[in-house]
Amino acid sequence: MSFLTLSQTASAVLAETPKAEYGSFVLTSVLMTLVIIYAMSKLGGELSKRLNLPPVLGELVGGVVVGVSALHLLVFPEAGATAADSLLMTVLQWLGNLDAAAVTHIFQSQSEVVSVLAELGVIVLLFEIGLESDLRELTKVGSQAAVVAIVGVTLPFALGAVGLIALFHVPTIPAIFAGAALTATSIGITSKVLSELGHLKSTEGQIIVGAAVIDDVLGIIVLAVVASLAKTGEVDLLNVVYLIASASGFLLGAILLGKFFNQSFEVITEKLQTRGALLIPAFAFALAMAFLANIIHLEAILGAFAAGLVLDETDKRKELDQQIMPIADILVPIFFVTVGAKADLGVLNPAIAENREGLIIASFLIVVAIIGKIVTGWAVFGKPGVNRLAIGIGMIPRGEVGLVFAGIGSASGVLSKPLEAAIIVMVILTTFLAPPMLQWALKDQATDAVVELSVGD
Repeated sequence: MSFLTLSQTASAVLAETPKAEYGSFVLTSVLMTLVIIYAMSKLGGELSKRLNLPPVLGELVGGVVVGVSALHLLVFPEAGATAADSLLMTVLQWLGNLDAAAVTHIFQSQSEVVSVLAELGVIVLLFEIGLESDLRELTKVGSQAAVVAIVGVTLPFALGAVGLIALFHVPTIPAIFAGAALTATSIGITSKVLSELGHLKSTEGQIIVGAAVIDDVLGIIVLAVVASLAKTGEVDLLNVVYLIASASGFLLGAILLGKFFNQSFEVITEKLQTRGALLIPAFAFALAMAFLANIIHLEAILGAFAAGLVLDETDKRKELDQQIMPIADILVPIFFVTVGAKADLGVLNPAIAENREGLIIASFLIVVAIIGKIVTGWAVFGKPGVNRLAIGIGMIPRGEVGLVFAGIGSASGVLSKPLEAAIIVMVILTTFLAPPMLQWALKDQATDAVVELSVGD
């Protein structure tokens, strides 16, 4: 039987599949998507490594190649894409002889599955980062991290909002929203680069991670404020107070939890005799903490990070760290590739007239975004010899957090098209510039850090 005959027979059989059985096509599309994601993550990561750049940058670029900016193999409806925009869906429609309604259903379901897997990826990443961090060392730099985070939120916000109003005559509420987008820091991207450089446990690494966690909490509060402004023109003070209290209580509670939870955890794992006796309880604990954070309107990644910090204090931390790595290797690339895939580089094209105003505003936002975070390194006190430039650069990437701000602003109708494009450009460039800049800033220290870690282990 020829390939053409086999294809025609398969298409005829698939065409008779009732709509209730679209689940098999959803699975097929998800499997095809994962193959593409893993191929691009490894290809991009390996090329980036050979160019002496952080592998995570290659994964982001790989996502751009297969995403909305190039091949359209991985696109998402929340970014405005439809099934017709997805080359993958076009191929599936041809293979299955599906109608437009069926393809739309499959596209939406597939996108939801991949997005959930990406969320699980960043949860696993932050759990792993928590395990690799040292709670005692993190506590020592807590005050410095808090100052860095506060400066890193207030300075870009003030410069961005005031600058947009004064220089570009942007209305107050859109300017405030854009300023809020400048406050974000992607802890996932920065922590991944620090981990790859073997610099996560250094003073600089601990300050950056601690500041990024606090920055994330502050970002959620800022987002709640600007979202209230966008909807009603007023700030819901009760909601803001609730967020501050719940965030503080959650993080402090997680730290205190570790003092008595660790012994119970070790007793439980020692009594279990089946496969996964250590990994499954630990992973379940991380997911439970992520759930608790999410349910009180915090980021799930904060819960996962707190779970990692708690379990870092157990005697089984090194063994658990080794066991979580394969899970991270499978899920984390999905997150980084999808971040790259959602980055629409089309907004960078000056040949399109409607992009030009956005690019001018974006130039201003990029300068504020970089300077507003770099100066945070000089807010560190009581730490002579610390690499202040590296700390500031580590706070630069906006990543998925910045895209969330842009998405909410767009959905609320607050942002004009040029201002929305400017925010997206700022997010894209800070996300892609930060990894090589951080590697450069830590170049002389990275080798020493790896040696110290090796000796310590």
